[in-house]
Amino acid sequence: MAVDRSHVLTAAAALLARRPTSSMDEIARAAGIGRATLHRHFAGRDALIRALEELGIEQLTRALDAARLDEGSAPAALRRLVAEAEPVAGVLAFLFTENQLFEGAEINEGWTRLDARIHALFRRGQEEGDFRIDLGAAWLTEAFYGLIGAGAWAVHDGRVARNDLTHSIAELLLGGARRSMEK
Repeated sequence: MAVDRSHVLTAAAALLARRPTSSMDEIARAAGIGRATLHRHFAGRDALIRALEELGIEQLTRALDAARLDEGSAPAALRRLVAEAEPVAGVLAFLFTENQLFEGAEINEGWTRLDARIHALFRRGQEEGDFRIDLGAAWLTEAFYGLIGAGAWAVHDGRVARNDLTHSIAELLLGGARRSMEK
C-alpha cells in the first residue's frame, strides 16, 4: 500500500502542534503507519521537520496564489487569503510556533518570500486607507499567522466550529486592522 506523504506530514504537524516532543513512534501512530514506514520516508526527526517546513511553504504559496492578493480591495483580498489558508492552518500552526528550529537558508528564503507577499497586502491596504497605519504591516503579517495558528488549535480542541473559522479570523483581523473613521 502506498503511503500518502502529504497525509503523513499533515498528521505529524497536527500532533506536533499539540505535543512538540512527540516521538517518531507517536507520529507514525498518528499517521496510521508503522515506525519503519515512517523511517523509510523520513530518515529521522530532523528530516521530518524539514519536510514539514517545505510542505508549509508549498501550501501557503498555493493559498497566496489562489487568494489573488492583487485583485480587488485589500479587505476582500485578506478575506480570500484567510479562506485559502484555513485548510492548511494545522501545518502553519505548528510551523509558526516552532519556527526557531529552522535555520536553513533555503527554508528562510521561502518564508521571506511568503512574508513579503502578505506584508505587501497589508501595506497596500494601508496606502489605500483601508487598514490602520499605526500598526505596521509587519505586525499585521504576524497577527495573520498568529490568528491562523490559534484558529487551528481552537478547531482541533473543539472550541470553535470549523465552519466558523474563516469568518472569525477574517473579521477579527479586519476589525483590528481597519482604520477608524471616527475622530
